[in-house]
Amino acid sequence: MRKGEMTRAAILDVALELASRDGLEGLTIGLLADRMNMSKSGVFAHFGSREDLQIEVLKLYHRRFEQEIFFPSVKEPRGLPRLEAMFKHWLKRVSVEIASGCIYISGAVEYDDRPGPIRDELVGMVQIWQNALVRCARQAVDCGDLKADTDPQQLVYEMYGLVLAVHHDARFLRIPGAPDRAHRGFARLIENYRNPAK
Repeated sequence: MRKGEMTRAAILDVALELASRDGLEGLTIGLLADRMNMSKSGVFAHFGSREDLQIEVLKLYHRRFEQEIFFPSVKEPRGLPRLEAMFKHWLKRVSVEIASGCIYISGAVEYDDRPGPIRDELVGMVQIWQNALVRCARQAVDCGDLKADTDPQQLVYEMYGLVLAVHHDARFLRIPGAPDRAHRGFARLIENYRNPAK
């Protein structure tokens, strides 16, 4: 990487850390410049606007999300092993993010009723992940791991509910053991959908 690219990457790393802690709306050029020991104009030289910076932070978060969750999971065989891997890796990431915060979850709260490019980017990324989960659940039905009458979208909805409950209970209410409860909940969920012939 050239020096300018390295500086931009370093700015984005710090910006992601700040956005995870304070939300995308809490991310300001001034705060970022202070953390980087740079001038505001120096930060602006790498990003045309605060909105451009926020979108680049979202893209970085999405790339890391895919690297930690999606790509390791698709190495597993199609069907239930892959779906279980997706949930396991997803829950592991959420458990780590209890201390900092999940940009997808906090962003949904910040931008649920605020139209614009940031919301559009965020919605698109979450839909990519949901579609990947639905596709994986459908494959688990097609290969016979799950019952033929399984509704993949309903299954993914219930998986999402478990992850959101972990984030709520562990981060907001500070209830210990929330990730373990989610693992048990997922096991019961899969048992309900599992094909008894397999």
